[in-house]
Amino acid sequence: MKWATTILVASVAALLALGLVMLYSASMDQQGARYLNKQLEWAGLGMVACCVAAVVDYRWLQKFALPFLGLTVLMLIAVLIPGVGVERNGARRWFDFGPVHFQPSELAKLTLLLSLAAYGARFQEKMRNFRHGLLMPGLGIALTCGLVFLEPDFGTTILLATAAIILLLIAGANWKHVVLPALAGAVLVGVAIFNDPVRLKRIEAFLHPEEHRSGAGWQAYQSMVALGSGGVTGLGLGNSRQKLGFVPEHHTDFIFSIIGEELGIIATLGIILAFMAILGSGLYIAWRARDRFGLLLGAGVTFLICLQAFINIGVVTSALPNKGLPLPFISYGGSSLLMMLTAVGILLSIAHHHDQPHDGSTSEP
Repeated sequence: MKWATTILVASVAALLALGLVMLYSASMDQQGARYLNKQLEWAGLGMVACCVAAVVDYRWLQKFALPFLGLTVLMLIAVLIPGVGVERNGARRWFDFGPVHFQPSELAKLTLLLSLAAYGARFQEKMRNFRHGLLMPGLGIALTCGLVFLEPDFGTTILLATAAIILLLIAGANWKHVVLPALAGAVLVGVAIFNDPVRLKRIEAFLHPEEHRSGAGWQAYQSMVALGSGGVTGLGLGNSRQKLGFVPEHHTDFIFSIIGEELGIIATLGIILAFMAILGSGLYIAWRARDRFGLLLGAGVTFLICLQAFINIGVVTSALPNKGLPLPFISYGGSSLLMMLTAVGILLSIAHHHDQPHDGSTSEP
């Protein structure tokens, strides 16, 4: 177990350090150290949350899983209310707390998986039947994802739904029960995209990039130019040309392209390897968990982190349509960084308590 936690901590620390360096490099010409200073504040808060989550016995979370989800649902409802939630670019996703903005959909990523893990552990023997394996947990998934969808935030909705389905299958749900509702959800998302001109243009730009590279596909095209310009070793730290107004959101969702331009394919492959290391160590920790709740929770947060990274990198490399998800531990965004570091702390807690019995006392060596 020690090697798994060492790899996990080392990988997250390396990604976080690289993210801080690249955030300053990507934004220094327009914002100076403003984004870096804000990210450092969130990183400090996230490290505190990570340490607290690592020290506290994760089994305590099982008792409060439903209240946490209920509070999150209330926050997701509140953020949709005009005058309460902050609207940007046609989306209402943030609470304004003065110097900081908080995105409740980031909290939903953890609380939904936490509640599903607690549910799967409690109804372990009944997960194969339709009522307990899909209907009841499906209501919570549909409510949470539906509220995020209304913001609208299609990327987070798809991420949440995918992670939740994976967790249900790990918990023992019959895949035959899951497939049809999952397909129905995908169809609903497709219909919504078809009726949303902005997102429909993104799909068209993904399917026909050359025809839309001066319009909806501008961001993806310039991202590929950045990655191609970097070559193997990159242009050098701080020497990106695409960050000078060519790649929108280059400090958030598309920071991976700036890393590729300045540090080359060596750095981008290193990032991919780091997330693969997080995936392997996280799943090992989950597999070695003391109880079923730890197994499900550990697997859930591991897939959450790595799926989000996979989607972000897929978007930046034009392998997927633009979804608007940050790259974990690297992209600018306080709410995302805080929740991701908290998820790492939960994994460390599962690893720390893997050799303890259910009453919390330490077993004899």
